[in-house]
Amino acid sequence: SSGAVNVEPRISPDGKRIAFVSTSYKGHFHIFLGQFSNGELRDVERLTGENRSELPRYYYSQFDHEISPAWSPDGSELIFVSNRGHIYGTGGFWRMKAEPGAEAHEIHYEETTWKARPDSSPDGKRLVYASYLGRAWHQLWVMPSQGGDPFQLSYGEFDNINPRWSPDGKRIAFISNRSGNTSLWTQEVLAGAQSQLIAKDKRYLKPMGRLSIKVLNSAGVPTPARIFVISEDGFAYAPDNAWMHADDNFVRSERPFEAHYFHSAGKAELTVPAGRIDIEVMRGFEYRFEKRSVQVAPGKPTSLTLRLKPLNLPQSRESRWISGDVHVHMNYGGAYRNTPQNLVAQAAAENLQVVESLVVNKEQRIPDIAYFSSKPDPASTANNLLMFGQEFHTSYWGHLGLLNLTRNSLIPDYVGYPNTAAASLFPANATVADIAHEQQALVGYVHPYESIPDPAKDASITHELPVDVALGKVDYIEVLGFSDHKSTAAVWYRLLNCGFHLPTAAGTDAMANFASLHGPVGLNRVYGSVPSGPLNITSWLGSLKQGRTFATNGPLLGFTLGERDVGDDLRLPAGEHQVKFTAWVRSMVPVDHFQIICNGQVARDLKLSGDHQSADIQDKIPISRSGWCLLRAWSDKAEHPVLDLYPYATTSPVYVTVAGSTQKPAEDAAYFIAWIDRLIDGAKASKDWNTPAERDAVLNLLDYARKIYVQLER
Repeated sequence: SSGAVNVEPRISPDGKRIAFVSTSYKGHFHIFLGQFSNGELRDVERLTGENRSELPRYYYSQFDHEISPAWSPDGSELIFVSNRGHIYGTGGFWRMKAEPGAEAHEIHYEETTWKARPDSSPDGKRLVYASYLGRAWHQLWVMPSQGGDPFQLSYGEFDNINPRWSPDGKRIAFISNRSGNTSLWTQEVLAGAQSQLIAKDKRYLKPMGRLSIKVLNSAGVPTPARIFVISEDGFAYAPDNAWMHADDNFVRSERPFEAHYFHSAGKAELTVPAGRIDIEVMRGFEYRFEKRSVQVAPGKPTSLTLRLKPLNLPQSRESRWISGDVHVHMNYGGAYRNTPQNLVAQAAAENLQVVESLVVNKEQRIPDIAYFSSKPDPASTANNLLMFGQEFHTSYWGHLGLLNLTRNSLIPDYVGYPNTAAASLFPANATVADIAHEQQALVGYVHPYESIPDPAKDASITHELPVDVALGKVDYIEVLGFSDHKSTAAVWYRLLNCGFHLPTAAGTDAMANFASLHGPVGLNRVYGSVPSGPLNITSWLGSLKQGRTFATNGPLLGFTLGERDVGDDLRLPAGEHQVKFTAWVRSMVPVDHFQIICNGQVARDLKLSGDHQSADIQDKIPISRSGWCLLRAWSDKAEHPVLDLYPYATTSPVYVTVAGSTQKPAEDAAYFIAWIDRLIDGAKASKDWNTPAERDAVLNLLDYARKIYVQLER
């Protein structure tokens, strides 16, 4: 394969050729054709051309792709899906002769989000495919093979995808997730009757055995957990009814395959190859990561009982730390069909107490909008709260998390989408924040930065964060998210240096019904300090707004400064002071750095234990000027089972005021002035405003924020 991705093979009707999708040409998805004989693929040629689009695409490459080839019954033509000529999504349906360089023409345009997978009927008259067509779920649709108006073949509040005609044209086989997991079904073309195909007799290629895994908590009671099961050949296994998940990223020099795992309610039964089986178990960040190996004999059962060991965490009688993930999507176009009950079970296995599932558009649809509510979902339990908030999905100003909307979700939930009725850059995020705050919601910036923005060098800067922080519109920032934590922290530190109070949060952006995802739920989580007592969303959101938080993907932190907790103000008289601090860390994986950060600089490198997984320190640091201090821990590289770029944790700041003085952030203010100048230039250059009043409203916001930073620079 020469490192290329090769997928979606389709054998020609005569069995002599294979059409498939490959990235072997310049790393872009194109359709290739090869001769197939004696089990070998030869004389491979690229059928579709390379085209760089000038369209203003968002999420999608500037290079057109061609995917999902299907043969005409006589083998002379291919039908495929391409986004050529389209800004959004995977594209429309195209036909071409099965010859290199042949001209292709679009026969029908309809967005299907990677799942069309067309197939021609044996008579060549019809195409069956999967589409959502303005609905929340994919179903089977059929249209004339040369294009035309489609009509629906199947219905339901679930996905039916990957359709294939039977050779006689009387049935269509497809994959359905109506049970939550994936399953095989057929539908009669004439009458529509559906039947599930169940594998009753499985014939394995190697000797197999049965493995039973029981996970217990410290009291000896079965407890939910995340489980990794790997055989000697490196392949992953799970129970037949489990949702197998895989990490969406991994370092190939460190492991041959991405990490695979499943969630268990406490007991799991699965079929595995005979031989050594490696089992890894974790339950969030407050327990040790457990590893075991067992020998499985052919045809015989093997059992493993594993008791989780909690980390030795400092305790407080007055308060407790409650973990939450402020950025989850229950359903987002993945292979599985998630429900509130299952999402709560996922959270329980990750020992995550609060889930903020944000409804958001996936192209034209908003999959989970029917679940939106201002109250905890009925699937919530005493230990796991499920809330439905919203992600405002602008393609220009930066994405917002809206937590605890008390009346309604905001429609439309995006702006700045070229070639749509929402192409205008109005409203800016500051206006969206005002609308959300009218509903008593918290507003935060999510997955902010993959790298540190440079106003002097970056080709484009459109992110509104510094504007909205200056205007008092932002309640939290995902310092840990689907982004680079250190880059986001660098911008956060500059905002804190300007005197703004901005708490840290954490959100995974977990698409919880995906098989391969940035996750799992709770990969990035924020702990809020709340009073002892029953789990309560109001007190937890209150702790987030007050900054009584730390954010993490593994290490757990505690920090006080001058006997003040994170989120508090520490007031000192003039002069230099030796201020007492306490700092502790507990981590299920090693960390390389444990540091106190004050005013954006390392104020103290703290000594870790021999295994780099804990520390308890009481000491003093010198403070002579106003500013802020926080505690962080991080590693230089990825550490399994933290399925993220690298382990990282940070507290929110303790804010310090010396003799009533303010910070003097001239350099940081100048950085944001240059940033906002780029925003102003972009807004002035835009041709997408609906009215001059929209343009003026946004420019006035930007100008007002700029003046705040000008005052800070002096």
